[in-house]
Amino acid sequence: MNPSIAARVSVALACLVAAGAPFARAEDGLDADLAAVRDAWAVASYRTPEDRRLAAFEELRPEAAALSAKYPRRPEALIWEGIVLSSCAGARGGLGALGPAREAKARFEAALVLDENALGGAAHTSLGALYHKVPGFPIAFGSDAKARAHLEKALEINPNAIDPNYFYGELLFDEGDYARALEHLERALRAPPRPGREVADEGRRRQVEALLAKTRQKIP
Repeated sequence: MNPSIAARVSVALACLVAAGAPFARAEDGLDADLAAVRDAWAVASYRTPEDRRLAAFEELRPEAAALSAKYPRRPEALIWEGIVLSSCAGARGGLGALGPAREAKARFEAALVLDENALGGAAHTSLGALYHKVPGFPIAFGSDAKARAHLEKALEINPNAIDPNYFYGELLFDEGDYARALEHLERALRAPPRPGREVADEGRRRQVEALLAKTRQKIP
């Protein structure tokens, strides 16, 4: 599981993004700040006992919010704040999860306005997973149709990546389409390693392997 979108970009900036104009990287140190949040999230997700995971995500939440406040025009910062928020929602569960889930949705949508291709389409991947995880109307905004649309767009942008293939495989498994789920989960396992993301890759592969075993049991 994982409000209206605040306007985060001027018309001029939107034109630059649409034209594919690159942002200056040396101006802001974004990479190092992103890596700090990203690596802390990986440890919280995959190296922290389940009973302490929510506290770990909540401790990371102000740092993620500061990141997107510091770089309001950068979709990467918004994506990572959204990932932390959606992780808080998932760890919290129940009705208390709906607030951070809605905040996460807003961050991912704001990132899409800036650049839907950022981080290999990660805003589409994360938003698709969120739509699949949260309850639907009237409780919340969940929608498997919207989940499918975002995950398919993520796969169009980054077809061999581990995350969109895993989450799309999970959606297909939950829909009972085990043959196609198997295809995407196997593709997720073949995904190339991500430099600097060793902890996340190891944890995600364990998730892929667990779902893959369940999927194979469903196929005659």
